[in-house]
Amino acid sequence: MMNTVDGKLFCEMLIAAAASVEARKQEINELNVFPVPDGDTGTNMSMTMNAAAKELSQKRPEELTAAADLAASSMLRGARGNSGVILSLLFRGISKRFKEKKSADAAELAAAMNEGVAAAYKAVMKPTEGTILTVARLASAAAAEAAKTETELTAVLERAEAAGEAALQNTVELNPVLKKAGVVDAGGMGYMTILRAMLRVLKGEAAELPGVSAETEDGEESGSVFAKFETADIRYPYCTEFIVSRDNDKSVDLLRSYLSSIGDSAVVLDDEELIKVHVHSACPGEVLTEALTYGALQTVKVENMRLQHTAKLEAEKPEIPEPTKPLSIVAVCAGEGLSALFREMGADQVVSGGQTMNPSTEDILKAVQRSGGKTVLVLPNNKNIIMAAQQCVGLSDRQVIVIPTTTVQQGISAMMMLEPEAEAGEIQDAMMEAVAGVHSFSVTYAARDSSFDGMEIHEGEFLVMEEGKLICNAPDKATMTAALAVALRDIRAELVSIFYGADVEQADAEKLQASLNLSLPDAEFSLVSGGQPVYYYLISAE
Repeated sequence: MMNTVDGKLFCEMLIAAAASVEARKQEINELNVFPVPDGDTGTNMSMTMNAAAKELSQKRPEELTAAADLAASSMLRGARGNSGVILSLLFRGISKRFKEKKSADAAELAAAMNEGVAAAYKAVMKPTEGTILTVARLASAAAAEAAKTETELTAVLERAEAAGEAALQNTVELNPVLKKAGVVDAGGMGYMTILRAMLRVLKGEAAELPGVSAETEDGEESGSVFAKFETADIRYPYCTEFIVSRDNDKSVDLLRSYLSSIGDSAVVLDDEELIKVHVHSACPGEVLTEALTYGALQTVKVENMRLQHTAKLEAEKPEIPEPTKPLSIVAVCAGEGLSALFREMGADQVVSGGQTMNPSTEDILKAVQRSGGKTVLVLPNNKNIIMAAQQCVGLSDRQVIVIPTTTVQQGISAMMMLEPEAEAGEIQDAMMEAVAGVHSFSVTYAARDSSFDGMEIHEGEFLVMEEGKLICNAPDKATMTAALAVALRDIRAELVSIFYGADVEQADAEKLQASLNLSLPDAEFSLVSGGQPVYYYLISAE
C-alpha cells in the first residue's frame, strides 16, 4: 500500500511514462488528424517526455519539489508541437503545486493534476474540447473526487484512468474532425499512455503495456485516415515553436492577442525568465519578428505541415495500376466541396493545390499514372500550374493532354463537356470551346496594405477580381456585392455559379446570391459549397 509519492518515485513514474510513449509513438502518430493531419503527435509527445526523462535519469532528485521542477523545466525547453507544449503545461502546473514539498499524499497528487489542467487551459488561446485537454480535465477531476475518500495513490489513479479512458473514447463524438476520421484524439491517447505507465509503477508492474489499437471501430487501419483530409485545407501550414528571453516588461498578453490574429493552435507559456510559444501560421517570419520585441530567441523550430501531410499520404499510396480504360481526367483544385464536385463530374484523380499551394510536376504525374486512362486529360485550373502539368507530357507513358484552364471555374465548365465515349480530340475541342465562353470572378481579401493595378489597397479589404484583374477593392460586403453585380451585368450573364469558400457561412453566401439575383433577375443562379481556402467566392458566369 502506497500513500505518498516522493522525488524518487516521481522520477520512476515519469521515466516509465516516457518509455511507454516512445514505444507507442507511431500508434499515436497514426491517430493525429487534429488540429492538422500531419501525423506527428506521438513523436512530439515522446520527445517532450524524453527531455524530462533524460534529466531525471541523470540527477534522480529525492525531494518531490526538485523532481517536479526539473521535469517541468525540461519539458518546457524540450516541448515539441501543440500536444508537447500542452503536456509541458500540465506538468508545469503539477510542479507549482508540489513547490517546497518533499512528498505528497493522494489528495495533493490529485490537486496537482487539476492545477496542471488549469495551467493548460489558461495558456491555450482557444481550448477545443474532444482533445488532450478534455481527457486530462476529466481524469484529474475523477482523481480529486476519489481522493475525498481514498488515501491510497493507486486507488486514486485507477479512478483517474477509468474516467480518462471514457473521455478518450468520447473524443470522437466531441470533435467533428475526429468524427470524420473515425478515430480518438491522438493527444488524449498519449496522455492516457502516460497515466497508465505511472499507475503501473505505483503497482510495481512493468511500465510497458499491450499496444493500444490504432484501428477504427469498423476494423479499418487508421493509417488511412490521413487520406480523408486535403493537404490544401491546412490553412496555416507552418508550425512555429520558439523560446524567447524576457528582456523587458512588455505584456505577454499582447503576444497572445497578436498570435490569435494571424494563426491558430496558439499556446503561450511564460515565466519570469522566458516565453515558450507554439503556433500555426502562414508566415513564421512575422511571428519571429514579433517575438524579438520581447527579447533574444533561444530556440526556433519551423515545420511545414502541408509537406508532412503530403509525405504521409505518399507513404500510404498503393502501387501504380496499369491503364484500365481509354480516357481519364485529372483536375487540380483546393477545397473539399470543389474536389467532390470534380469527382462527381467524372474526374478520376483530384490533385490538391491552387493559388497558395501549386502542386509539383511530380504530384500531377503521380495522379496521371493512377488515373487509369491510356489517354489522360489534365485540368490545371490555375495559370501557375499549367507549365508543371505540361511537363507530364514527356514524363508519362500515357498520352497526356493538358487543357490550359487558368481558373477552377474554367475547369468546371470544361468538365461539363465531357463525353466519355467520344474521342480524346473531340473532347479536347469541346472543352477548349467551353473554357473560352466562361467568365471567372473571384473574391478574396487583402492581407496587407499595398498597391495593385494602380489601385491603393488596404489590409482587410475585399478584393474583387475578374480573370486575375482587380476590378474593385471594397471596404465592406455591400460595396463588394455591388461591384460583382455591375461586372455580371456588363457581360450580360445568363448562368451564374457561386462557389463559397471555407471561411464563408452558408447564410452569407445565400445573401450574396439573393442580392445578385435582384440585379440580374433573368439569370439562373446556383450556389455550391466549394470549401476553398483564401478565396471567399469563386464565381463562374456565362
